[in-house]
Amino acid sequence: MLDIKYIRENPQKVKLAIASKGVDENLVDAVLALDEKKRQILLEIETIRAKKNQAEKKILEEPEEIKKKAIIGALKEVKEFLDKKEEELKKIILEYEKTLGLLPNLPQPDVPLGQDENDNVVVKTIAPKSKFSFIPQDYLTLAEKLDLIDVARAAKTSGSRFGILKREAAILEVALVSYVFNKLLKKGFIPVIPPALIKKDIFWGTGYSERNPQETYYIPTDDLYLIGTAEHVMIGMYYNEILKETDLPLRFVGWSSCFRREAGSYGQDTKGIMRVHQFDKVEMVSFTTAEQSDAEHKFLLSLEEEIMQDFKLPYEVRLICTGDLSQPAAKSFDIYTFLPGQNQGAGEYRETHSCSNCTDYQARRLNIKVKRGNKTEFVHTLNGTAIAIGRFLIALIENYQTKEGYIKVPPILWKYTHGLKIIK
Repeated sequence: MLDIKYIRENPQKVKLAIASKGVDENLVDAVLALDEKKRQILLEIETIRAKKNQAEKKILEEPEEIKKKAIIGALKEVKEFLDKKEEELKKIILEYEKTLGLLPNLPQPDVPLGQDENDNVVVKTIAPKSKFSFIPQDYLTLAEKLDLIDVARAAKTSGSRFGILKREAAILEVALVSYVFNKLLKKGFIPVIPPALIKKDIFWGTGYSERNPQETYYIPTDDLYLIGTAEHVMIGMYYNEILKETDLPLRFVGWSSCFRREAGSYGQDTKGIMRVHQFDKVEMVSFTTAEQSDAEHKFLLSLEEEIMQDFKLPYEVRLICTGDLSQPAAKSFDIYTFLPGQNQGAGEYRETHSCSNCTDYQARRLNIKVKRGNKTEFVHTLNGTAIAIGRFLIALIENYQTKEGYIKVPPILWKYTHGLKIIK
């Protein structure tokens, strides 16, 4: 959530910033109008309460019963008026908070202007594209031949856009999680296995529900959402809490299933496990101070790059443009991994990681603060993909394939795969 004081003082800046994210700038005027109305009603209520308090004192001082009765009668009318005003205030506050919640986080100054992913900027390319003496196959062709991924039987049990990881693919998932947990625990991250369901107010507080409500799975009977990432729970853990400055940066790594409708995706990605309704992911989350959030963002990105380099995968780092930023993000980097089997063996870079600085946007919505000296202030929250299992498996299958149609297991995983070094 944005700071209303900043919006009052900089309405034009806020309008330009949210417009660059594709959000209607008229929302700013709507927020300011509701804010003004809210403050006017509050002033009325406070003025009437002050007069009511004076009248109540006068009753105690007034010796004449007739005048006391007159004052009591007037006070009754005042109470009825106050009740109406307070009810009106409740409605205005609800509308005000709902409208304010629609405003996205403001992009940081160095975020490039743009409308969608085509306007994202490549800031780094690491390692050459994988070279083969043969035409590489796509992951699904290889995986189905080796009986590693079963989308047909997943459709039988669960419907379209699901996949079953079998045999060595299941072993690889556990190995990947073991590898990345081992790596991040050494960096001081606290491991978390979160619930798959989350309360509506906590989910709202993470800032993802307004922009793409069609992406979420909601269970009306229980008033709960299925999480889209472990971040939702890890951020929400500190709802309405004040952290100690000495505990920051506070870093978590969470492994969970993630649930997304993928409502707007069509074409080839709907076949296989590139875009599915359920996938597993290991996610990083960090709480820090405003002064340290830029450095923390770079740190999380550096860990993502370390993971890519551990597996010797070719990749690009892209700085995300304003129009492609998520609702809570002020700045994001994505890592795109080269997949040699895409486009009939011509290859293509595809997104496998994301890393975002949400500044104090989520913390304001969830009221998460840090005590610094004699004052408290909102923390900054950040998140980054450690490993999105499905997409990472795709990258490994395509980049580690052999001419015979086998898949080599990356050496970094050997100690986690029970001797498995090649999948035949």
